[in-house]
Amino acid sequence: MVQAVWQFGESPCGPDLSAPGSSLALVSVAIPEVIPGDEIRVSATTYVTWKRCPESANARLRGMYGPDTQQAFLGNLAHRIFARHLSAGPIASETFVQACKEEIGASNLNQKLGGLEIKPSTLAGVIEEVRSLYQRFVNLPGEGFESSEVTVDHESVAGVRLVGIIDAVFSEELGGHRLVDWKTGEVGDAVDQMMFYAFLWALERDEVPATVEAVSVGTGERFVATPGSDDVSSVANDVAELVNGIRRAWGEDAELERRAGPWCRYCPVLEGCAEGNATTALLS
Repeated sequence: MVQAVWQFGESPCGPDLSAPGSSLALVSVAIPEVIPGDEIRVSATTYVTWKRCPESANARLRGMYGPDTQQAFLGNLAHRIFARHLSAGPIASETFVQACKEEIGASNLNQKLGGLEIKPSTLAGVIEEVRSLYQRFVNLPGEGFESSEVTVDHESVAGVRLVGIIDAVFSEELGGHRLVDWKTGEVGDAVDQMMFYAFLWALERDEVPATVEAVSVGTGERFVATPGSDDVSSVANDVAELVNGIRRAWGEDAELERRAGPWCRYCPVLEGCAEGNATTALLS
């Protein structure tokens, strides 16, 4: 896997489409055999959470989620606006506020307004922040755009659903596809998330994408990776390990390993977690 992070304006070389990771080469991807058990729905978020802290992923799969935040609300609204731009065209400045309100009303963001206690004056400020992000977004290159918010829902083995929403798919000039995930904050460590999307794409299309890319509209950072068949096979093995670990924990009514890090701040099982509380205390 080739990977790099750079700022907007730099000109990276394109992927070598003769390499093993080229999407011109068809691949066959499958999850290794897993132990039978209850249905498990594995999303990109669940997969990334598992790689960070298995017990936190276990909590998510049992329906426990961390608290909503205004920043997450802003990010979700920005994603809706980006997708609207890609599918319906530019949003005029004078209709931008109305467009945001329409996207809120047509999604679960409407229900989150009350829980977050976002007042009209606060919402106006959020919309202006989204406007600022949108003004940066429209300057990003759009050549080769094919589709936005591409949903993948794949049952590879009995009782294991693999799901994800790819923010945008572009065709590459030399062949293959580029999968893009928009970020409104820092790119951070995007490897696991983007490799999971490459894995989903390989399952659905029998090809490895030419490129996977995480782009921060807010900071200007850009992460790019050229996945190969070994990368998607590694994710397949990880998913099997995830499923087996979760099913054993459920069968034995046991907890899984806890690993502390910056992600602990929003963990649904932070209360009572010594490692997580020690880490959040240090970070604060």
